[in-house]
Amino acid sequence: MTHAVRCIVHGRVQGVFFRDSTRRMAESLGVHGHAVNLPDGSVEVVARGAGEAVATLKRWLRHGPPRARVDSVECESRTADVPDGFRVG
Repeated sequence: MTHAVRCIVHGRVQGVFFRDSTRRMAESLGVHGHAVNLPDGSVEVVARGAGEAVATLKRWLRHGPPRARVDSVECESRTADVPDGFRVG
């Protein structure tokens, strides 16, 4: 079953390859969506894919790449369409 979420990741998540690392992880899981920097220093991740794949990505977001410091992750279910592929913006 396909599942979609929107997560906001807070902490030291800009300037540490968080978005590109998220893209690589998502692609390895077959998850579609995007990762974009937000003006407040957080990163928005929208993801759509198989339920377990999305759950794995959500768990990964709690730690991120080695240079990141994740303080919190807020996720909510999403019903809007998520295009195929994974983009970094």
